[in-house]
Amino acid sequence: MKKFVVLLKNKKPNQLTAQLLNKHVDHLRTLDKMGKLFLCGPFEDNSAAIQIIVAENYEEAKQWVEKDPFVEEKYYQTYELNELIEANEQNNWLLDIPQTKGNLS
Repeated sequence: MKKFVVLLKNKKPNQLTAQLLNKHVDHLRTLDKMGKLFLCGPFEDNSAAIQIIVAENYEEAKQWVEKDPFVEEKYYQTYELNELIEANEQNNWLLDIPQTKGNLS
């Protein structure tokens, strides 16, 4: 499984209702129960939010993002979705992958 970082951006100020918030939380609970939600939450400055979705591929992750009521109802008007290449001890902190080697000058 891969991890995908979602940045929810361009929030409509003063548009959050209790109904929309509850629908969003229900969506997150569903993802969590399915093992699809790794992490989520708003930024401290209240400008945007992040989700990390666990999915087989980009298309699956995009489907989950677009089912989020915050996205469907345009509370967050835009989002960015990118696959995360997780660096850790098991993969030598990505030192040996082509992407890292290609970035070296």
